[in-house]
Amino acid sequence: QVQLVESGGGLVQAGGSLRLSCTASARTFSSDAYAMGWFRQAPGKEREFVAAITWGGGSTYYADSVKGRFTISTDIAKNTVYLQMNSLKPEDTSLYYCASELPYGSIRWRAVKYWGQGTQVTVSS
Repeated sequence: QVQLVESGGGLVQAGGSLRLSCTASARTFSSDAYAMGWFRQAPGKEREFVAAITWGGGSTYYADSVKGRFTISTDIAKNTVYLQMNSLKPEDTSLYYCASELPYGSIRWRAVKYWGQGTQVTVSS
């Protein structure tokens, strides 16, 4: 069992930036067949994929809605994954979840093995 602890959420004005962090209690995989990722869920909506990265950081992929604005990265020494979010929009308002052991290339939330508790991001207009 791995624990994922997120931080960095908050309230920001449209156009602003936030950086989310997710620290894992352990790395349960090393193969590039799996990834760490971020998903988000707004009230009344299904959880949706945001971004994913292999632990080595060599491969990433993003949802079209955040491409060019969000950047996912890792710090292996700290077992930490980051999500840098720039040019935030009100529609980015959601509860953001860290995800572990997502099959690389998948965007399906049901494929994730471990979840964090979530951190709220609210973007005001």
